[in-house]
Amino acid sequence: TTYVQPRHRLGQASTRPTSPPAQHIAAKFSSNNRRSSRSDQILHTIQSIGRPGERAIERVGFQRRSQHANSMASTPGFMYKFPWDDWGNGKYLLMAPFLATVLLGCDDADNWSMHVLCIAAMRYLNAQLWQMASRANSISEKTRIQTKLLEFKQIDREDNWDDYIILQSLIMTLVHHVLPGYSNFPLFNSRGFWHCLVCHVGPTEFIYYWFHRVLHHHSLYSAYHSHHHASFLTEPVSGSCHPFLEHLGYTANFAIPMLGPWWLGTNSVLLIYTYLFIFDFLNAWGHCNFEVVPYWAFEAFPVMKYLLYTPSYHSLHHSRVHTNFCLFMPVYDYVYGTMDPKSDALHASSWEGGRMAGDAKPDVVFLAHGTEMLSVFHLPFMGRNLSAHPFRPSWYLYPLYPLAVVIFLFLRVFGTPFTAMKHRLQKMRLHVRVIPAWGVQYFVKSEHDRINNLLRRAIREGEEAGAKVIGLGALNKAEFLNAGGSIFVEEMPDIKPRIVHGNTLTTAVVLRTLPAELPEVFLTGATSKIGKAVALYLAAKGVKVKMLTPSKERFEALLSHAKPEHQGNLIHCTSLKEGSECSQWIVGKPLEPKDQTHAPKGTVFHQFVVPPLKEARKDCTYGQLPGMKLPDAVEGVHSAMMDMERRCVYACYAGAIVHAMENWQHHEVGAIDPARIDETWDAAMRHGFKLC
Repeated sequence: TTYVQPRHRLGQASTRPTSPPAQHIAAKFSSNNRRSSRSDQILHTIQSIGRPGERAIERVGFQRRSQHANSMASTPGFMYKFPWDDWGNGKYLLMAPFLATVLLGCDDADNWSMHVLCIAAMRYLNAQLWQMASRANSISEKTRIQTKLLEFKQIDREDNWDDYIILQSLIMTLVHHVLPGYSNFPLFNSRGFWHCLVCHVGPTEFIYYWFHRVLHHHSLYSAYHSHHHASFLTEPVSGSCHPFLEHLGYTANFAIPMLGPWWLGTNSVLLIYTYLFIFDFLNAWGHCNFEVVPYWAFEAFPVMKYLLYTPSYHSLHHSRVHTNFCLFMPVYDYVYGTMDPKSDALHASSWEGGRMAGDAKPDVVFLAHGTEMLSVFHLPFMGRNLSAHPFRPSWYLYPLYPLAVVIFLFLRVFGTPFTAMKHRLQKMRLHVRVIPAWGVQYFVKSEHDRINNLLRRAIREGEEAGAKVIGLGALNKAEFLNAGGSIFVEEMPDIKPRIVHGNTLTTAVVLRTLPAELPEVFLTGATSKIGKAVALYLAAKGVKVKMLTPSKERFEALLSHAKPEHQGNLIHCTSLKEGSECSQWIVGKPLEPKDQTHAPKGTVFHQFVVPPLKEARKDCTYGQLPGMKLPDAVEGVHSAMMDMERRCVYACYAGAIVHAMENWQHHEVGAIDPARIDETWDAAMRHGFKLC
């Protein structure tokens, strides 16, 4: 049996087995941690390509890679790490001299530094657009190739995907200054493009093919190339994730199509831009994990399959490892017998669609919304690295504010509910959908009808998709908006999914964060759904609850729901000053910094208010919004849920999942039933959820 101990800061409760406290308000619970076996993990990486793929995964050392999570190669070799690998974001200072040269007007006659910066910006933009397309379900899901879901481990491993941009910027500059005559290029030379094409089709493709095959020799594979193949499920940026020495070899080979025209005197500025753009475009194309080439095009023009690889073609290289080695042109695979015989079949089935059909039918749909304006960049398809960490407005986001305003205005007029995240829990499918509205809009009364209409649409769409439970997140179930979701049940009595606001589990989490030996609490937002439930629950446990509400009628109405023997524990307060001697504040209503001054030194602010409090007191502790850590069995978690830590979700989302797992048939809307708090908590523990 495990007991939650009091914690110095919310979100850090100990769950170590100990003796139960004498007067702890939280009921004891047990948790059954469900951890997939190693064999299950391997099976999850094997898609419907067949058993040769499974044997290939085992051959390349799946288990060894998992033991080298930091380096990712099985046995990292010489010059594996980039020289700036330990610099963190300081690596971008390597681009500072180019910027300084341009700003100070010290660029050379070729404006080389300006071109280096423009080329880098072009490459970043290309990667961003491909990432957005590959993660936007409306674009990529129908023709998705591999059905495995992305995880944080891969995001972290590929965090330095842009090292090649810095490396090649430096090498190009070195060549520009050292190689005689690699300067004074005209803007355009048509002959140079033909020379570039010949150099690419001939030397570059041929050298890459054999270089790639050599990298698959077990000694080089374990030392270098296994880093890249750790990404069984590829994303557009996966194509540029390689060790340093490997990148040096690639850079030397990929320079041939630009050095060839220079040697022949036909190079040009546009040729350099064009070749690098097409190269990055096709590299991202091959790793995007959704088919973009119509299968009928290859049927109509069979020669294309020798000249242009497809995302499904290269996907087979990552799943079966020892086939489909080409760069962009499969002709050498055909010539040397390494073309995978399943290439055509996978291309056809991917283009036809339906490989992700199982994920299209959710069991649980959770309806979230935006918080502040900049939170739009935390969407998984908007910011790959940003969304992988808890959202915190940072200085580097503020220049994007004008773009955020444009997106806000566009979605205000044309926005409809969309899917942001998909998770799997054993056979269950979990979808997080977003109502295109920001927090501030919920407090504008004229926006209420629009938001509720969007919610009605999302609920009906969830029903049509086969959802069993539809959860309402944050302000989507606000009392002032739709009476905690009650109006939807009243308007749609025939609705099949259960509508769940999840506040019962949210209340349970708030209660479990409170310390033992609790004599009294000061409660704001006391007449909200969660506030009422907290007050009644604590009063029944013998805790004095100072309830802040200006309305005597609301207080008396809540008092009438308490048993006579518990009513003396509920105390009506009308001023924040009345909490000045209480060190435990439960906050369900916004508190401005000046309001927080009424709390004594050392106060712990437990909160269920949206948005969370501004941390204005350094001598106090601020808790997180009620959250729970997902069970280990949940797959596909690669983005943080707003300001929650990784794999932590808001308790109302967890509540919707628990509701579905328990197969409860009631709607959880309107007021919270205090009698269900412990039952819901116990169910969450039984299914492997934990406090964040």
